[in-house]
Amino acid sequence: MVHQMMPTNIRPAPSASRSSKVMRRWLGWLLGASIVGILAACGSAPPLVRAPVEPARTAAPSAPAAMAPAVGPALTQSRSRWVPVGWETLPGWGNDNLFEAWNAWLKSCEKPPAPLAALCAEVRRLSIGTPQEQLEWMQARLQPYRVETLQGEPTGLLTGYYEPTLDASRQAAPGFSVPLYQLPVGMGQRKPWFTRQEMDTLPEAQAALRGKAIAYLADPVDALVLQIQGSGRIRMASSDGGARWIRLAYAGTNDQPYRSVGRWLLDQGLIKDASWPGIKAWLAQNPQRQQEMLWANPRVVFFKEEPLGELDAAFGPKGAQGVALTPGRSIAVDPGSIPYGAPVWLVSNGNQTNLQKLVLAQDTGSAITGAVRADYFAGWGSDAAELAGRLRQPLQMWILWPK
Repeated sequence: MVHQMMPTNIRPAPSASRSSKVMRRWLGWLLGASIVGILAACGSAPPLVRAPVEPARTAAPSAPAAMAPAVGPALTQSRSRWVPVGWETLPGWGNDNLFEAWNAWLKSCEKPPAPLAALCAEVRRLSIGTPQEQLEWMQARLQPYRVETLQGEPTGLLTGYYEPTLDASRQAAPGFSVPLYQLPVGMGQRKPWFTRQEMDTLPEAQAALRGKAIAYLADPVDALVLQIQGSGRIRMASSDGGARWIRLAYAGTNDQPYRSVGRWLLDQGLIKDASWPGIKAWLAQNPQRQQEMLWANPRVVFFKEEPLGELDAAFGPKGAQGVALTPGRSIAVDPGSIPYGAPVWLVSNGNQTNLQKLVLAQDTGSAITGAVRADYFAGWGSDAAELAGRLRQPLQMWILWPK
């Protein structure tokens, strides 16, 4: 609609009465002209069209807000190269449930690295923001970089890990004879320490471990799985017949190299499926070779006991960053490629799962080495164990770094 504006070049009348007459004539002319104009418009002009109204924000935006172009040169780390890209190149960007990742980001802000610490006040404030506000803030404050090898390869490997849930006994008892150990005294006097086989066979090693058992499991393979995963939820039986939940958390290793028992079986042509379900299926048919398989991995992990209260039970164990892991939102990385605490856009499509989501780099592992390499924390329970045990598929990552 166009508003009619009164002319600005009319001189004031010399007297009040004359001014009133002129004004009455002027208003009469203006009113008549307006009515004629309106009637003419109704007969010849198209219907009035309202200006478009901005749609209401949705809880989960399907398309990203305005995106800034890539800025700056590539950045070289000790084991990777970061190449700046535009937000529109991130597959699935804008379709993630960011509030799930925000819990993991808040955890990282408990011990943030220096370049990311300055963002933590805003991250905390946005914990109650809408997904659209979180998305727009990230695009304004962060620059995405595609993570590549130093040779320029952008595709790597994603595997998974989880927190086993096991029954145990505080003392050795019928059905519970496999010990899990605290750190032995005097480990620093011998590096590397005894291998797994030596711990099982040498009197000197057994003397050093005497009185250091923190719990006893029923199955030596479960003990190996627990050591590989690094921590677990334990339902501890006591002598009075009761039970309580605790967490056995990573405390250290014997400094021996990690050797995959799955790789050992593959190299000997004994199996074709090196997942944990495949390994256990082979063991069920070849129980006499169980000890040989266990000794193929010389590394042993030692544990410390932690309480598992209601709040602790909602998160995973503490990762290498020193903060509790969040199921589905924490990954283990090579810190020579991606620093702890960094937000990462992770994309992996395969037979086990399809992932396009925001995660936080909060952990590492002895087998997690290389530029485009990550271990996905699946959580705990049977579903997490199944996913983590079989997950092995291509990976791409984009680190989201402060501008």
